[in-house]
Amino acid sequence: MYGTRGVGAFAGGRTSAVVLGAALLLTGCSSDGDDKGDKGGEGSAAITQQPKEADPYWVNPDGVAARKVAELTEDGRKKEADRIRRIAEQPVAEWISPENAEEQARGFTEAADEVGRTALLVLYNIPHRDCGQYSQGGAADGNAYRAFVDAVARGIGDRPATVILEPDAVLHLVDGCTPQQFHEERYDLLQGAVATLKGLKNTKVYLDAGNAGWGNPDQIFDPLKRAGIDRADGFAVNVSNFYSTEDSIAYGKELSAKVGGKHFVIDTSRNGNGPYTGGDADERWCNPPGRALGETPTVKTADPLVDAYLWVKRPGESDGECKGGPKAGEWWPKYALDLARG
Repeated sequence: MYGTRGVGAFAGGRTSAVVLGAALLLTGCSSDGDDKGDKGGEGSAAITQQPKEADPYWVNPDGVAARKVAELTEDGRKKEADRIRRIAEQPVAEWISPENAEEQARGFTEAADEVGRTALLVLYNIPHRDCGQYSQGGAADGNAYRAFVDAVARGIGDRPATVILEPDAVLHLVDGCTPQQFHEERYDLLQGAVATLKGLKNTKVYLDAGNAGWGNPDQIFDPLKRAGIDRADGFAVNVSNFYSTEDSIAYGKELSAKVGGKHFVIDTSRNGNGPYTGGDADERWCNPPGRALGETPTVKTADPLVDAYLWVKRPGESDGECKGGPKAGEWWPKYALDLARG
């Protein structure tokens, strides 16, 4: 309806610290972060980092898109490989699944730290997640969620990380999607997660705060306060959605003024052509046709309140089983190519 829906929390490519370390060695990423962003030789499938001064976040050389580049290159499909490389060579968020959460958080942050970068992580495991839609699920109860957050915190340790906390969790408290009996517990869980993660030495936390098309900032600023925005670094807008960067900045600035001038980040992963306006209005968010990659991730943004443009949604992974798509979070080759072509 209004939220992100089908964000695909548990996509492929969840690798252990050992596998991640091996991937870094195989791709030849330099220990200084490869600030020049040099690629390998012509025809190479190697995935490299972008210039650190503009983009300090880590590119996973063993991510799904990177593996697809290697497969397409090996098959001689150079044109398609070059298109998917536009996705593979940008840092995208790693969505931490509840199984082996500590190992995942440790693996991603260690691999990022090894090349002088910051890991971008998403926690999407709140109980009663997504109101029974394509990405339904989440932790079994409050205690399970607290244990999940604690495990992630142990995995991150003192290494640099930026965490996008619980897409839709606050929004669905506002739009009536989450039943009233779960509201108090959810606020408590979000407050606890912010406190735990901000207790780490080098972790930034941004609470999800909806998007420019769902409603009015007046509806969400008080819930954000109840969820712990005061202690967080700020909030995230447009996660897994398609609203333009311009509209997202306007929405974020209006909301920021209501929550103490907090900074925010914008998901620009698929907003290059703005939102889809055709078809069923209730599913315009789900695998809309004709979309395009947006601004590449960077900390050099158009407004001082915007800390970064990020790719939180992983381009090329399905929103859910709609418009011919596979399950939420699964790689969809045709959609990935269309985004990169757009």
